[in-house]
Amino acid sequence: MTSPAGAPVASAGAAIPSQIELERRLYRRARGRRSILISLGSSLVVIVIVWLGVVNTPGWAAVQESFFDPKVAGQYFPGILLGLWLNIRILFFAAIGVGVFATLLAVVRGLQSPVFFPLRILATGYTDLFRGLPLIIVLYLVGFGIPGLGITPRLPPEVWGTIAIILTYSAYVAEVLRAGMEAVHPSQRLAARSLGLSHVQTLRLVVLPQGLRKVTPALMNDFVSMQKDVGLVSILGAIDAVRQASIDVSEAANFTPYVVAGLLFVVISLPLIRVTDSLARRQQQREQIGGLV
Repeated sequence: MTSPAGAPVASAGAAIPSQIELERRLYRRARGRRSILISLGSSLVVIVIVWLGVVNTPGWAAVQESFFDPKVAGQYFPGILLGLWLNIRILFFAAIGVGVFATLLAVVRGLQSPVFFPLRILATGYTDLFRGLPLIIVLYLVGFGIPGLGITPRLPPEVWGTIAIILTYSAYVAEVLRAGMEAVHPSQRLAARSLGLSHVQTLRLVVLPQGLRKVTPALMNDFVSMQKDVGLVSILGAIDAVRQASIDVSEAANFTPYVVAGLLFVVISLPLIRVTDSLARRQQQREQIGGLV
């Protein structure tokens, strides 16, 4: 099958790109390679300038000895890594708690019937309160205030820290989820109801899946932030990576354990950060499909 020059030809269900399209792709690939080379070159120049600027400062030798001592890092690395395992466990349970509680809050805030007005007011007040309170204050109130009431059994500090993180981050995540649910076009709800689905089924099968898809990058960013903030449970006395590093700093009279703990948090955050960027890029490409030349 032949076609006029420059026109796409369909063969066996697949479109064959035209000569013009092939030239465009070659141009884009060449432009992409050129951009990568320029980015690498400029990044290398900036790194060298910053490095030379830092190592030539008057106090660099003392800072290097106090913060970047390889011997101290190797000595205290196993203990800090063991503490990081506690942070990972707290993060696991906090993520589950935030997912469940935030979804309930988002659903309650989205209820339209006048009967649910008191629940909407309570949910709104909750999100306003915990989005305004600093996490460290919530940790103090939950970790030291609730046990002081004497109405609960004695629990480890990491449990109270996990509860405080759930209370705080549920408020943020609920608002993100609500925004995603409200971004679903009303015709989707009407179509679902016209098919005989109940309100709950419409939420579960139509609204929530589409809303989650719209706000996935924002949710992942919240999760990255929570991944870092689990280190704050150390103020309640839990022996996590940060607390262990603090103990090691006191013992070694050197700040290198703090650097080791910080690098470990970066290492566990990097995969999720890359996944978040990838999801955001794919979502942008999907929304702009048809608008690209």
